[in-house]
Amino acid sequence: MPAILIVMMIAAIWLPGGVMIAVELVLALVFGWVLAFFRDPERIIPQGDDLLVSPADGKVTDIDTVPAPHFDGQALRIGIFLNIFNVHVSRMPCKARVERIEYKEGQFKNAMDPDSAKVNESNDVTITRLAEPADKLLVRQISGAIARRIVCKATEGQEFAGGQRYGMIKFGSRAELYLPVRDNAVCQVKIGDKVKAGLTTLVRYE
Repeated sequence: MPAILIVMMIAAIWLPGGVMIAVELVLALVFGWVLAFFRDPERIIPQGDDLLVSPADGKVTDIDTVPAPHFDGQALRIGIFLNIFNVHVSRMPCKARVERIEYKEGQFKNAMDPDSAKVNESNDVTITRLAEPADKLLVRQISGAIARRIVCKATEGQEFAGGQRYGMIKFGSRAELYLPVRDNAVCQVKIGDKVKAGLTTLVRYE
């Protein structure tokens, strides 16, 4: 996309004076926003086998208990909404091995709605913690009203460090973390909190 914008800015040089200035200004603003959107800052990941860090930047919109997808029992679900100004890189919540990746085509409804996970395009990455408790977890990437592409570079059997990058959701979107409900897994955030991928602790095992 940045390359297309550069070509358009070059082509705009041949427009009439006033029109050229207006078009170049708009394209420059869009170009700046695109560069900001695709930023991928380096982060110092908190260390500890007792932590689950956020898989995405954004705002916590829901915390609830639901039937677990892809593993038995009930799951704690933490939903995060990413607006168009957030960093959209997806990161692993802990040191883990990828067990299963399941992509689902779907719609592009507003990702602020928790029910969007049922109908929107999504990508489920089921992982197993490499530390005790060796629970299965699920990280779900969900497209939104603007997002039209989910990127997942993980492969089944691949092992990741906590906070390591594994993909991206382009433009406004949603991420969800599912983990088995257990007494010693304590949620560290509340609805409305702003979180950062690889930095904010969502859950601590006590």
